Amino acid sequence: MKWNVIFLASLFILVLSLSSCGVNSPANAQKKTKAIRTLMVGGGASHDFDKWYKEVDTKTLAQDGLATVTYTSDVSSILSKLPDIDVLFLTNNQPMEDPELRKAIFAFVNAGKGLVLAHAALWYNWKDWPEYNLQLVSGGSKGHDKYGSFEVNVVDAKHPVTKGVDQKFSLKDERYYYKVDAAGPGIKILANSSVEGSTAIYPSVFVVNHPKARIVGIALGHDAESHDLPVYHTLIRNAIKWVSHK
Repeated sequence: MKWNVIFLASLFILVLSLSSCGVNSPANAQKKTKAIRTLMVGGGASHDFDKWYKEVDTKTLAQDGLATVTYTSDVSSILSKLPDIDVLFLTNNQPMEDPELRKAIFAFVNAGKGLVLAHAALWYNWKDWPEYNLQLVSGGSKGHDKYGSFEVNVVDAKHPVTKGVDQKFSLKDERYYYKVDAAGPGIKILANSSVEGSTAIYPSVFVVNHPKARIVGIALGHDAESHDLPVYHTLIRNAIKWVSHK
């Protein structure tokens, strides 16, 4: 009888221990983390949006269950999708002329949702929508170097967006001449690129000092020379995690 009691007590302790391990295991913790619902918008001129964003970047972001990514080049579909996403990832330079869509994008950001602005979305694309560049981009680009090799320097390695990124890396891309608009909220530069033989330094990765939302700008991303780089993969994955507060 005594041995039966001891055996049952030991079995009970073992079951409790196993249950505790199961609850706190990294695998279970990962299962409880919801994938970041991301809408990526491409389309427009001068870039192969379907190849590098739709085919490549959506897979990069979805890897290991980080995000569920919907890609569209149909800007008329954005409005209906905004209520069900955590992050809006804009890389398009095609027109977004619908006044209701423009209002909805600003409402999305002002509600504290995440916004990532990649490459072509950092351009001054829309003369009839200056609020976009002023308030969401805090500036923009009107030109870039001829496509070629240049070096990017991480100037804030402690920020979550640049976590795990090499302090210096080289790539072939279009070096955007992004300039800050003094009337906008301003930016915090995380990585930049200096022009050889010149004093010009341009932001490559930055955070917009928006009062209500987290916004990341990534000027890199013209073609495979960016999208196939592990450092670029790290940047865009870090970006959606940070803007979504994950």
